[in-house]
Amino acid sequence: MVDDIPLGVLFASLVGCLVLSAFFSGSETGMMALNRYRLRNLVDKKHRAAMRAYALLERPDRLVGLILLGNNLVNIIATSTSTIIGVRLLGEAGLAVQAVVLTITLLIFSEVLPKTLAALHPERVAFPATLVLTPLLRLCYPFVWFVNLIANGVLRVIGVRTEDAGEMALSREELRTVVKEAGAMIPRKHQQMLFAILDLERITVEDIMVPRHDVTGINLETSLADIEDSLVACRHTRVPAYRSTIDNVVGILHVRNALRLLKAEEFTVADVERILSEPYYVPSGTPLHTQLINFQRQRRRMGLVVNEYGDIVGLVTLEDLLEEIVGEFTTDTYMFSRDIQPQADGSYLVDGGASIRELNRQTHWNLPTDGPKTLNGLIIEALEDIPEAGTSVRIGVCIVEIVQTTGQAVKTARVKAAEEPRAAGGSR
Repeated sequence: MVDDIPLGVLFASLVGCLVLSAFFSGSETGMMALNRYRLRNLVDKKHRAAMRAYALLERPDRLVGLILLGNNLVNIIATSTSTIIGVRLLGEAGLAVQAVVLTITLLIFSEVLPKTLAALHPERVAFPATLVLTPLLRLCYPFVWFVNLIANGVLRVIGVRTEDAGEMALSREELRTVVKEAGAMIPRKHQQMLFAILDLERITVEDIMVPRHDVTGINLETSLADIEDSLVACRHTRVPAYRSTIDNVVGILHVRNALRLLKAEEFTVADVERILSEPYYVPSGTPLHTQLINFQRQRRRMGLVVNEYGDIVGLVTLEDLLEEIVGEFTTDTYMFSRDIQPQADGSYLVDGGASIRELNRQTHWNLPTDGPKTLNGLIIEALEDIPEAGTSVRIGVCIVEIVQTTGQAVKTARVKAAEEPRAAGGSR
């Protein structure tokens, strides 16, 4: 009875099987290559094709089972049809010839070509394919269910459950890669801000605080004339008020409120104390993303940083924290940039107490920040000694020359990029 089928019908059937095989192969690659986050965004926008694709991908075992069932079925029919054609045209030799010809044809036109197209343009292939796959899954569900029953049973034996096929959340580093690969879709400045937000979790208050010796404050135990001079010369909106030393902070003085006192002919220390707000203390190891929330909850803009012993080691402001995200945007805050002075020869004259993070930000040198937080600390760590003026040390990609020292610290250093970058380390 098969011999009665015209060759034209057999060739048409073979071509139809090749087309269907290409459809199933391309659909499989296209569906699996869809960007799940873009797909979810389209689903939120009620995109019909995206909604169909999302529904199919919720159970990938059923989708794969359906596609492979259809693909294998049409490939078997194609093999049988080509065998009949080969025998009719070439006799027994046709068996070998059709096997070679069919293998090459299937490989090129039903596998490589459609899968390459689907990998390059997944949405253009997958979305139209859902119009066929969705009703086909309902039609063939009993067969697909039976195939998945056996396959999923084997997977359970080796400890894999198809019910756990939910999408895994992206890690911080994976999110950085996504932002980086967005290219021109996200402006460079916005990319830097997003990177900074992702880094907030691993940066602590200690990394960005103003060190204790750089904190500007009002000493209430000085004369009223000195207090008045300090208020007039103050460059900051809020400053700590203390007695004798910064360890005895009484409160935080809003300089704008103190201007009313300056207008009065006379004022006392008690008048100053009455306008002080309660000091707010921040543990030095607090991550920046946590401190940002704490500032918001406490309705604060400044905190005194304390170490594990309760000693004040620095000061942090909301502006400092925001500048970690958006970059420097104001001069009304504590900044280290005044401690980093570019020179005509391309080097930088840097105060020993300058922040390594600020130095990296201005020079893009990538000096290590997982140890000491200041240049002085980095130099002492590299040399394991307090150096004399004139000493040079290589740290990472930089040559550091000690310009001025005090008895216990580096006061000023000249830093410049080395000609050939080397691994982080130091040598005298």
